[in-house]
Parts: sequence; structure tokens; C-alpha cells
Amino acid sequence: MKILFKKPYIFWLIALFFIYIVLNILFSGFYDTIQSILIYYKTLDWFKLGVSILLTVIIGILVSLNSVSFYIKYKERKNFKKCKEAGVLGGIGSIGGLITGVCPLCVTGLIPLILSLFGISFSFAILPFQGIEIQVLIAIILSISLWMMWR
Repeated sequence: MKILFKKPYIFWLIALFFIYIVLNILFSGFYDTIQSILIYYKTLDWFKLGVSILLTVIIGILVSLNSVSFYIKYKERKNFKKCKEAGVLGGIGSIGGLITGVCPLCVTGLIPLILSLFGISFSFAILPFQGIEIQVLIAIILSISLWMMWR
């Protein structure tokens, strides 16, 4: 795992992290939400927003670690079948992170948009922790994927 933090992989980690965060902000529409945060800052639950943003950063780090790890392991083994299970979990976690967005409660996200095509109304606000539990689950999936990759 120490190889991840050596050249050139460290640059790939940083680049993939920032690409993931930018895509997450764009897909979730968080750039519009920032304006609302400034207007409604007194009524905002800062703890939930802080936890959600922290989980988004953790997911971004895990996505970049999984991506570079998959490349390294694939290059070492030259066999996709040995990396397949961990790669599938990493892909599910990456897509799941983009689905929940930066703040699952205050942004649209991809799942509500996709379900709205079929006339189904859905929001992460109906969940007990307003979507933060989904982000925790995604972080766990990505951690398991990383563990599977390096065992």
C-alpha cells in the first residue's frame, strides 16, 4: 500500500480526488445549494451538513485510492479476474457516492432525477438520517473494496 504514496501514483491520487469532488458538486447541483446556505444559515443544521461534507471528502479519498489501487494490482497481476470483485465494489461505491451528492438532503442527486422520469417522487429526506446513512454505507463499501484489493 506504500506504493500508492510514491511518484507518479500520488499525483494520480490527487487528480482523481479533485475530479471526483468536482463531478460530485456538478452532478448534485451543490453549487446552487451554496447560495441557499448563505441565505438560510440560521435555520441550517450545521452538524448534519458538516458530517455530510466530511463523508463526501472521505468517499472522494476512498474512490481515488480504489482507482489507483485497481490500476496497480491489475498491472501487477495482468489478470482482470483476480481484481474483479474488488473492482466491482469500488465501482458501486464510486457511483453510489455520485448518486448521493455532497449533501444528500439539500440537493437533487441522480436517484431522485432518475425516479422522477417514471413519476416516482423520492427524496433522501424520508430516510431516518436524511441520507447520511447512505454515505456511511458507501464509505464502508469502498473500504471493503480497498481491503479486498490489498489482501
